[in-house]
Amino acid sequence: MTDFPYSTALIVGAGSGLSASLARQLAARGVKVALAARNIEKLEALADETGANTFAADATQPASVSALFDDVAAAIGDPEVVVYNASGRVRGPLAELDPSDVEKAIAVSAYGGFLVSQQAARRMIPRGAGAILFTGATASIKGFAQSAAFAMGKFALRGLAQSAARELGPKGIHVAHFVIDGAIRSKMRPENPDKPDALLHPDAIAQSYIDVLLQHRSAWSQEVELRPWSESF
Repeated sequence: MTDFPYSTALIVGAGSGLSASLARQLAARGVKVALAARNIEKLEALADETGANTFAADATQPASVSALFDDVAAAIGDPEVVVYNASGRVRGPLAELDPSDVEKAIAVSAYGGFLVSQQAARRMIPRGAGAILFTGATASIKGFAQSAAFAMGKFALRGLAQSAARELGPKGIHVAHFVIDGAIRSKMRPENPDKPDALLHPDAIAQSYIDVLLQHRSAWSQEVELRPWSESF
């Protein structure tokens, strides 16, 4: 097995799906993992399984994000990999959406990504190394009806990722954005036996994140699109 180039990781917006799969795969490679979410009670089982540290944080609040990075550094060291997996979603007809709900959704999907990547960059730039990964969605490249807030947030996050990649890549920091184009299977969304592999498997997505983290700097991916065979382009 190729030696893994990172020893610490922080996943913001951790839960039971993709981020849980990624935490398991990172921990299996000997990486010290930190999991951050507003509600960390839901992370207890995953933390026990992976040996991860958990931290309560609000990604939309600058002081909370700054404190999160300080706390993570004290517990496991500065995170060499930072994954932003949080997103805000509110659905409904454009003319009927509550502006405050839209504001909150965009703050989680995009502004939080900025705050987290800013703190990550401040710690990675002096070392000249690190990786910042952003989890996008179909909405990163295609806005659907009655999903304006989610599309705005994910479009903005993609723009942030592109800008950060161009700025931080020359400084030795790998920035990549993942377009998860399709539904992810889960207990709440089981696979249809008549359509095998029509849903993205969280372990398979997480493996793609690992593969990107293993890339040589001379051939870094800045964006990866992942979709099942059943998803139309």
